[in-house]
Amino acid sequence: MNITNISKEDIINAFQSRHATKEFDVTKIVSDEDINFILETAHLSPSSFGFEPWHFIIVQDKELRELLKPLAWGAPVKLDTASHFVLGLSMKAPMTKWDSDYIMTMMKDVKQFPKDVIEMYSKFYREFQESDFDLDTDKKLFDWASKQSYIALGNMMTSAALIGVDSCPIEGFHQEKTEALLKEKFGVDTDKYGLSYMVAFGYRKSDPAHAKSRRSKEDIFTWK
Repeated sequence: MNITNISKEDIINAFQSRHATKEFDVTKIVSDEDINFILETAHLSPSSFGFEPWHFIIVQDKELRELLKPLAWGAPVKLDTASHFVLGLSMKAPMTKWDSDYIMTMMKDVKQFPKDVIEMYSKFYREFQESDFDLDTDKKLFDWASKQSYIALGNMMTSAALIGVDSCPIEGFHQEKTEALLKEKFGVDTDKYGLSYMVAFGYRKSDPAHAKSRRSKEDIFTWK
């Protein structure tokens, strides 16, 4: 396996080129091969304890996109123009609590841990939730799961940029009302999943009007 065939310069160039695309070119569609590649980088993303507390809905149906518009003030133009539109869901407490059925299934069936390892892992995970990170409310557990889901978001956007696909992450939506819509029209069990973000993929209609701006590296890095 060769993992050194992409140059550092090419990677930095992709980061320089990437921007939050406000409007996409409706005449250009991301190929099945490319979108599946982008989604695979979410699939392979790391998560705390390796428990993958996420789910992704790729919304291609125009009627469903229309239903999202009134609730997502940051998304209407993207919903109209993006080649692919993804909802990033994160698991809620009934799925992520240390003794939940999902966590037990992950350890037993997905990771295929032996019984003694499951017992050890469960102990560590319980201590992590109850002591280390004080995840003692449903809101805290959902926010923790969202942190993991954002790792997948970053990887999708980076992998897209590396193959010349544009993207835009979106948090401009009314969470409670959008989740009610997801329950009613998308079949989402909102007792188990909440909406953390949306992200659009496609090809930019035009280049950004301004050059990328960032704080100086001296302001954000401290070496000790």
